[in-house]
Amino acid sequence: MGAPLGNIGDASARLREVLATADVIAAEDTRRLSRLARDLGVTVRGRVVSYFEGNDERRTPELVEALAGGAVVAVVTDGGMPSVSDPGYRLVRAALDAGHPVTAAPGPSAVTTALALSGLPSDRFVFEGFLPRTGSHRRSRLRELATEPRTLVFFEAPHRIAGALADLAAIFGADRPAAVCRELTKTYEQIRRGGLAELAEWATADEPRGEITVVVGGAPAGPAARPDDDELRAAVARRETAGTSRRDAIQAVADEYGLKRRDVYTLVHSAQ
Repeated sequence: MGAPLGNIGDASARLREVLATADVIAAEDTRRLSRLARDLGVTVRGRVVSYFEGNDERRTPELVEALAGGAVVAVVTDGGMPSVSDPGYRLVRAALDAGHPVTAAPGPSAVTTALALSGLPSDRFVFEGFLPRTGSHRRSRLRELATEPRTLVFFEAPHRIAGALADLAAIFGADRPAAVCRELTKTYEQIRRGGLAELAEWATADEPRGEITVVVGGAPAGPAARPDDDELRAAVARRETAGTSRRDAIQAVADEYGLKRRDVYTLVHSAQ
């Protein structure tokens, strides 16, 4: 079931119906489910169990067993659609493998909401979920995505957003257009648009809170035109200033302009 991202007015009539009639409700957070039902004026009559990343592997067989007994089992997350960087996929797969029908009560999704608000092309996009937590693994993953031509959508935690944006700026390019969308559909919804370097500076200074979705424009077709030597050195220096190692900064500039890494390395070190 698709739960509201923040504004209770986004709840569908079908969500209300399923909450009131399901035999079992598997909720990411049972307390938030209780609050959602109260806000909607719905009385939950079914059995409520917790179902979150951490207990889903253990809980899934129990829920499939309930399905086998004829129960209607509903899955609801804290916000948005189940299975989108939230619990749900494991149960859907297990239910299908056991021969049980699966359907959805569609609802809001942070992915498509942020995409629509970003002002970036939305005809073709890629959802990457959460980036790796550690800097080195995150940068490695971003290097793999640096030439992706489709618009990219990420989820990110507030305490990691400044570092993630700095790495994005260093590897994708300071001027790559992006949007940071926080607290979608809530009272303090905020959409910040700009180049990645600008957004990284903002996040470092303001330390945004809440649930965050980042939308980044796809890579331009083909490598950018090669700037002069001074600009190449400056491009490496900007990435270093943003916190990227010199090695990674040189590699990012080489990738951006379709150059050999050793040529950029020689250019940078020849000026010292």
